Amino acid sequence: MDTSAPDISFDVNGICNFCSYFERQISKIVFVSEEERAIQRKLFIDKVKQAGKGKRYDCVMGLSGGVDSSYALDLAVKEGLRPLAVHMDNNWNSELAANNIKNLVSGLDVDLYTHVIEWPEYKRLMQAFFDADVIDVELLYDNAMLAVNFAQARKYGIKYILSGSNSATEGMPMPEGWNWRKWDKKNIKALGALGGVKLKTFPSVGTLDYIVNRLVRRIQWVSYLDFYDYQKNQALDELETKYGYKRYPYKHYESIFTRFYQGYLLPEKFGVDKRKLHLATLVMSGQMSRDEALARLEESPYPSEEGLETDKKYFLKKMGWDESTLRAYLERPEKRHDEYPSDRALWDGMKKIYHKYFRAAS
Repeated sequence: MDTSAPDISFDVNGICNFCSYFERQISKIVFVSEEERAIQRKLFIDKVKQAGKGKRYDCVMGLSGGVDSSYALDLAVKEGLRPLAVHMDNNWNSELAANNIKNLVSGLDVDLYTHVIEWPEYKRLMQAFFDADVIDVELLYDNAMLAVNFAQARKYGIKYILSGSNSATEGMPMPEGWNWRKWDKKNIKALGALGGVKLKTFPSVGTLDYIVNRLVRRIQWVSYLDFYDYQKNQALDELETKYGYKRYPYKHYESIFTRFYQGYLLPEKFGVDKRKLHLATLVMSGQMSRDEALARLEESPYPSEEGLETDKKYFLKKMGWDESTLRAYLERPEKRHDEYPSDRALWDGMKKIYHKYFRAAS
């Protein structure tokens, strides 16, 4: 991590606040003893099975085709859980991701629900985000994914949504300004309205929806991989051997747009290289040396210049842009998400209430 993160600070030993946070808050999750982890895992799995008795499924599991969600699904089935795998297709899937999902679901013999977002509406929403010059265009996918998983949990009366998110590879907090709050439906609607787009088929979820799902319906969203000693390279080896899984060069590159967004748009327009956060987390969890991480950062975010040009042409054609449109977008200054209507104040206020009353009570 470096000063491209606006909220970074260093102590007298030169240790940044991101590493300090990991040591203080995340280490107790990542480096727990295997004996204690096994006890916690059994207790949790028993709760999921008990809550799912008599139901078609006992949990919902989001599946992107990336290593984290794929390995989480594999582990859940090994433990005797009966997941419904849920995939959210925003029309940007790579062929590699589609094949990984197909092989995994077939090999595990689990049901898969795929929600395909209508492309014309999604394209117009993306264009509205680009026109607004905000950083988190992926807010659209992430919010819709949350909404779809909650919808399937409600449909089948499921109390647990298990995700591939985890502390070992994602434990460091995202720097301020590198993304936006994923529950902010108000921001999505406001930006869409600026582009003349109303949400019709797009699945979305807001702060109040989250509160109802979490506190009223008691649907829990759980980072399932935290119940295991999650070693990413080991997981990749197992997935390759068992399901013919194909690797991606960097985190979240199973989506063509995410690859282009993280590997080109973010660095070029916003000066953000998310690999710093992802690699730093692997260093802190002992899965990579600092020297190896620094060497990786010397490489291009793309495996090759040819790959970048291929993705750029695909992006331009799919969005109906030309080179001049792309250049104009990259040259315009960034605008913050909360320069537009947002429920940030509501989200922050509800977090304070939760931590003061609900969390303290538990």
